[in-house]
Amino acid sequence: MNTKLFAATAIAAFVAFSGASAMANDVFINQYGFGHGAGGNQSGHHNQIGVHQNGWFNNMVSQQFGNHNTAAIGQDGYDNHADTWQQGNGNAAGVGQFGSHHTSVLTQDGNGNVTAGVQVGNGCSANVSQAGSGNVAAFVQACP
Repeated sequence: MNTKLFAATAIAAFVAFSGASAMANDVFINQYGFGHGAGGNQSGHHNQIGVHQNGWFNNMVSQQFGNHNTAAIGQDGYDNHADTWQQGNGNAAGVGQFGSHHTSVLTQDGNGNVTAGVQVGNGCSANVSQAGSGNVAAFVQACP
């Protein structure tokens, strides 16, 4: 009887621990100078990804699945690229890019999503796609 109780307690503790970690994810990455790259994928509730990249071969990918996700990407200079994809309700995504060969792709699926981005000097390009109701999108560009 004690072994069954012990096994049940261990399994319950494992499930509780696994569920709690999926609900409290954070990723913050700061990169400065040269051959940047980043990535990410989160699944669950209350996730966050924040990335700041400074100058040179900037690149970023962020994917989130679930509710209450947040992704913010800030890039400064040179061969910028940003991509974020979210699915669920209450998501928010933002991209800020400044000098050089910009590209941004923001895709959201669900209700209540918000996306915003700023691109400034040189190659600018943006692609925002939202599905659902209650979505908000704002983008500012000033290329060459």
